[in-house]
Amino acid sequence: MDATVADFDWHLAINARGVFILSAEFARRFKGPSGRIVNFTSGLPLAGEIAYAASKGAIEWITVSSAAELASRGITVNAINPGPNDTGWMAARLRKQIAAKSPMGRIGSPDDAANVVAFLCSPGAGWITGQILQCDGGWSTLRRD
Repeated sequence: MDATVADFDWHLAINARGVFILSAEFARRFKGPSGRIVNFTSGLPLAGEIAYAASKGAIEWITVSSAAELASRGITVNAINPGPNDTGWMAARLRKQIAAKSPMGRIGSPDDAANVVAFLCSPGAGWITGQILQCDGGWSTLRRD
C-alpha cells in the first residue's frame, strides 16, 4: 500500500491501457476469418506490488470481457501467466532461489511462454477463448504466505 497515485496511474496506463488500445485496434482492423489476441498477466496476488497487481488484474478482466465481445467475429482472446521467467533481469542469486522453490526445479524461459503463445495462435486453439492460462511450471500451485 506504499504506491503513490502516480505509480498506480502509471501501471494502469502502461499495462491495462496498452492492452486495451492494442486489442481494440486489432479488432477494428481485423478482416480475416479467425484472429488471436494473447495477453500477458502475472500471478496474483502480488504483495508489495499493488499498483502492478491492479494493472495485471485489469488485463485479466479485459481478456475475459473482450473474449466475450469478439468471439462472434472469430477472434479468440486469452492471457498467459508465464511465472518467474529468466529474461535477463534476474541476478544469479535470485535465479537460484526461484529455481529451488519451483515445482519443476527451474525458472521459465522466454521459449516456454512463446510455445504457449504459438499454440494459442494456432488453428488447434480455435475453441479456447476467455482463458487465463498458468504456464508457469507449477509456480501458481505453491502456497503463498
